[in-house]
Amino acid sequence: MNQSSTRLGVDIGGTFTDVVLETSDHNGLVKQFSIKVLTTYIAPENAIIDGMQQVCREAGIQPAQIGQIIHGTTLATNALIERRGAKTALITTQGFRDVIEMRSESRFEQYDLNLVLPEPLLPRQQRYTVEERIGAQGDVLIPLQRQAVENLIDSIKDCGYESIAVGLMHSYLNSAHETMICDVIAAKMPTVAISLSSEVSPQMREYERFNTVVANAYIKPMMKSYLDRLDGQLRIEGVEGSIFLMHSGGGLISLESAADFPVRLVESGPAGGAVFAANIAAQYGLDKVLSFDMGGTTAKICLIKNQTPKTSRVFEVARTYRFKKGSGMPISIPVIDMVEIGAGGGSLAQVDSMRQIRVGPESSGSEPGPACYNRGGDRPAVTDADLVLGKIDPDNFAGGTIKLNTEQSKLALHNTLGNVLNMDAQTAAYGLCEVVDENMANAARVHAVENGQDLTDYTMIAFGGAAPLHAGRLCEKLGVTRLLVPSGAGVGSAIGFLRAPFSFEANRSVYMRLSYFKPDIIRQLLSELEVEATGFVRSCDADAPILAEYKAYMRYTGQGEELPVLLTKDQAMSPDPKTFKILFEKDYIDLFGRVVEGMDIEITVWSVNSTTLAETVAPAKKLNEFTEAVSMLQRPVFDPILGQFVPASIFQRESLQPGCRIFGPAAIVEDETTIILPSSRQAVCQLDGCIDITEEAL
Repeated sequence: MNQSSTRLGVDIGGTFTDVVLETSDHNGLVKQFSIKVLTTYIAPENAIIDGMQQVCREAGIQPAQIGQIIHGTTLATNALIERRGAKTALITTQGFRDVIEMRSESRFEQYDLNLVLPEPLLPRQQRYTVEERIGAQGDVLIPLQRQAVENLIDSIKDCGYESIAVGLMHSYLNSAHETMICDVIAAKMPTVAISLSSEVSPQMREYERFNTVVANAYIKPMMKSYLDRLDGQLRIEGVEGSIFLMHSGGGLISLESAADFPVRLVESGPAGGAVFAANIAAQYGLDKVLSFDMGGTTAKICLIKNQTPKTSRVFEVARTYRFKKGSGMPISIPVIDMVEIGAGGGSLAQVDSMRQIRVGPESSGSEPGPACYNRGGDRPAVTDADLVLGKIDPDNFAGGTIKLNTEQSKLALHNTLGNVLNMDAQTAAYGLCEVVDENMANAARVHAVENGQDLTDYTMIAFGGAAPLHAGRLCEKLGVTRLLVPSGAGVGSAIGFLRAPFSFEANRSVYMRLSYFKPDIIRQLLSELEVEATGFVRSCDADAPILAEYKAYMRYTGQGEELPVLLTKDQAMSPDPKTFKILFEKDYIDLFGRVVEGMDIEITVWSVNSTTLAETVAPAKKLNEFTEAVSMLQRPVFDPILGQFVPASIFQRESLQPGCRIFGPAAIVEDETTIILPSSRQAVCQLDGCIDITEEAL
């Protein structure tokens, strides 16, 4: 077997680590082997090695035959959410020490008199200032004295800092002062990790930029240590192939780039899922797709239009207040735009002060896991409720590798919810599932409204270990009439890694109004960004053809948010203000329905995304014949619309033939997940094994 044709995709989640091995023979026949293993928190690389060994045994190959490993992880996200990073300092401009604590001074819930703002990553005593100032045009207003920097570093070098972030005013236009500080730190504190805002996020808006460089510094030592250990362990196992990381923008970067800019990995796992869903959308020719990824710890929802995930240059980690924009930690990097909430199979339930069931964001993870895992957990999780409601077979969870204890689930539900609310375990499970499903539906509605979309026109694509269990009910709540559950749905993000191109987006803030348009500056800037972005891609793949995508982030003068306006190469290299205005107004009308007459237009950020060519997707073939599938196996599954258990037919997914039609209620079982088909839906197995679920006959 050719080494280059054997690839491994690995996704470390908060509960499970998904491993997918993909091989192809000389005839081009592709085979997939997958496994889910519990994430090992202390040393996450151990779960990867365990999963890799298992899929290699199943495929009959040795790890040395793996030519490429693509890896994504939620480790960076979890470290930020749980505040488990390195001891970090911030050096900033005098007078701007409290920017990351003052935030944008906006109230994300203006009528809550007891509103509590999220704490900054670094307390005030870990934030330091230097006397310097770069102006808004990049000119030096107050020079930075090297001696002053040396005195500051001397005063903090014995404080035990593992990492230092440097964020100065307007350094995205002139990085000379940040570079000087970096040189002094490197000389006086050679073992300390250094992050410069002019490299991590060279964009205007100091709050987002400072917060991003602090986040990068905060997780940099941990992620570098992990990546080094992973590389070493894989080499010990005999793996000689290349290792790449999935970044938040939906592309691949090298191990070295990931270690330097770990903040770009914050949404790497969910980004793989979005790429997976986009690939399925391309196969089925779908232009409006709602990607629904529910794992053990979180649920991720993303809009995919024209088979391309929506992207953004700023997103928020850990929204603390009902998914409200502004209540999270802003990270200013290229990212696939999605909403992520603490609603996974391991999300824990409790009763709040108003006697309402609340689910998440706290998760049982894999240690100890839900109560039914029999690993010491005594609080009910979503998986416990799914088990009690008959959605999960306790003897065949995770392919039978984990035996579930239904009595432990009932006990946890009764003790935590039932005793307080005076209900039995079954009713508590029903309430828990309805709450978590409504949380996800509400998050999807909010995300759609923020993007001006009507979800009833969309097709849902569900994947992740828990998503197929809940997707049918979610469609009922959202009014979505079609649901696809692809083959390999339980490990969808890991498969998505294997479909992603090598890419890197470089961006920079250079403010400009159309009334003061400067074509020469634009042309030079975009050329520099293209060279920067292409250099990163070349470090991963030296020979592949590379495409460049150009964007200008534009808004009417005085507005607070920009629209990303896509430019062709000719428009980027021969910039014209009239063309820019036409492009901006078209996008503005699409989103808001009208233009604003008499207002000047300004550009705040420019970006170039260099990427290798995406793999060609073969369109799914259409079925011509259908046969009704019949199963002699049944088990009671709770129907939330009827409010009672109903006999559901049980089908093994691998035994379904193309054209098989199944009417709900039913459960379609596979090793990594189970599809719950509500009474209101029917399903057809497509030629590629995808389960196509609809309200009406196909």
